[in-house]
Amino acid sequence: MALLTILTAPDPRLKKKSLPVAAVDDDLRRLMDDMLETMYAAPGIGLAAPQVGALQRVIVLDIDREDVKTGPLFMANPEIVEASDEDVSYEEGCLSVPEHYSDVARPARVRVRYLDRDGAEREMACEGLLATCVQHEIDHLDGILFIDHISALKRNMILRKLLKARKEKERDAADGKPLGKAASKADEAAPAG
Repeated sequence: MALLTILTAPDPRLKKKSLPVAAVDDDLRRLMDDMLETMYAAPGIGLAAPQVGALQRVIVLDIDREDVKTGPLFMANPEIVEASDEDVSYEEGCLSVPEHYSDVARPARVRVRYLDRDGAEREMACEGLLATCVQHEIDHLDGILFIDHISALKRNMILRKLLKARKEKERDAADGKPLGKAASKADEAAPAG
């Protein structure tokens, strides 16, 4: 397994729509494993393939907590086939939008259909944090970031801060300076993918 580089906004690759996976094969399983290792190292609870530069409809999740035990979930071609009318709001963060969080309202419950790590078709009912995380990661497959669900003013403010941090990091690297505290803070991961 290998650690992959997580793209951060406003990288234009994060806004592209991912292509469906033809089959779950060894190469795709290797990508899933690398994504899971990258997600754990970040640390995060979800990661979508576009976040590591692969425009494939693949996500990995692991929201294990004391009260919820899912273990790692691998989903190829995930699609929401049913969503509740009831919405719930969670404070979301994203590995591609480091150090920024905002409340996002999404359906409280969803049913998702996907291919698992072995290529078998599955359906799963999701609620609570799992429902939010699945929807967040599927959004990535369609080029949507959680900040696209918040006000334009707040979104633009976050994007300007991320762009400024990236430029400072690039300038420091060009000057041969070691990664400073401000630049390394920009690389820290938020708890969701």
